Amino acid sequence: MDNKKMIKMLFDKGKKAGFEEMEVYIYNKKGLSLKVFKGDVDTFENSVEEGLSFRGLYNNKMGYSYTEKLDESCIDMLIEEAMENAKIIDNDDVDIIFEGSKEYKNVITYNRDSEKISTEQKIDYLTQLEKEIFKKDNRVVAMPYNILEETTNSTIISNTKGLNLEYKSNRVETYAFIDVKEDGDVKAAYRYKVADDLNKIDGKRIAAEIVDEAISMLGATQIKSGKYPIILRADVSAQILRAFAPIFSADNVHKDLSLLKGKIGENIANPAITIVDDPFMKGGAYTKPFDAEGVASKYKKLVSNGILKTYFHNLKTATKDGVESTGNAYKAAYNSIIDIAPTNMYIEIGKKSLDELIGSVEDGLLIIDVQGLHSGLNTISGDFSVSAYGYEIKQGKIARPVNQITISGNYIEMMKNIEDIGNDLEFVMPSRGYVGSPSLKISSLSVAGE
Repeated sequence: MDNKKMIKMLFDKGKKAGFEEMEVYIYNKKGLSLKVFKGDVDTFENSVEEGLSFRGLYNNKMGYSYTEKLDESCIDMLIEEAMENAKIIDNDDVDIIFEGSKEYKNVITYNRDSEKISTEQKIDYLTQLEKEIFKKDNRVVAMPYNILEETTNSTIISNTKGLNLEYKSNRVETYAFIDVKEDGDVKAAYRYKVADDLNKIDGKRIAAEIVDEAISMLGATQIKSGKYPIILRADVSAQILRAFAPIFSADNVHKDLSLLKGKIGENIANPAITIVDDPFMKGGAYTKPFDAEGVASKYKKLVSNGILKTYFHNLKTATKDGVESTGNAYKAAYNSIIDIAPTNMYIEIGKKSLDELIGSVEDGLLIIDVQGLHSGLNTISGDFSVSAYGYEIKQGKIARPVNQITISGNYIEMMKNIEDIGNDLEFVMPSRGYVGSPSLKISSLSVAGE
């Protein structure tokens, strides 16, 4: 059934059933997943996910229902389930159906050039990447993951207050993981890239970077425990920022789950640090004209010159705090509750290259990967302790590879102890937002090793 016709029928029947206000959220996702292993296509999957969620105000309580079946037969079920749901809800939170923002920015969220790339070309990309990697060095012994995933999403929000919004987006993601071996020593490296067009992902560059990094870690050993100046490579600092991103959620602040509670207007980082959330970023994985409640997306500075300026808000948290929504309402799926998440969130770049940052360190470490972030950090205290590996720096140069170490500290203290910022900017795998950072030079972090 045509979406507009179905929405009208749903609203008409809902009004007759006693709903005062209603909203429909429709989400459609088409996906392609490819994996090449030893020159052959190991995985080839096309998928379609579609669903509709309905919510409505019934006797001053918001009821919810959802369906994967978008046709006339599901309308009565949606109304009845939402009605029953509203009757049993027992909380005083105010749920808001939004009448719409004054203005919505015209944002490019879909790249039509991606339609010109055939499935054969995508398979060829993975096949050539695998060949390129294995010919780089005979110490490459395995490539267990060589994956391409492509998704096209469309979102529709319509309500009885006159709101009718829709946008379509697309992205392609590639993931490569290799093993190298020498004299019984096995090391690994990986690269993840995302774009709105496969032509924007340079396979030869990925091959060079991933092989060079894996080979460079052969023979890695521990380093003596102590406090060291640390450079967090851009992708690592982005991983850490993503792990701590929930502290910026107003909902977590209200639930006493954020170390940033009560810190608006306070210094939480070096004055050189500015953290933005940019829903209009060209090619961003979470670029969008509006959020999951239909609020217009907004560019914002969460942290400006080290000062915390705002939290992420949806309509509910904004009402509690007496502020405007920041346009960060988020739904993990069409049938999920309304939550809060970043769009394209990143630390603004500085002026130094990574080589220049390394050159400024007499005796320290360059960290190129961390593990255990979600289990090794506390968003209330800000403390973290995670396993890591990278390189020892001696007199401004890479001296040797280092592994089996743990770095630990406090996130706010670390952000205040940033001494310099790189001019690179890397984003990590999209998950509840797209988070990036340049490389960061930290004056000191605790390192546990030998």
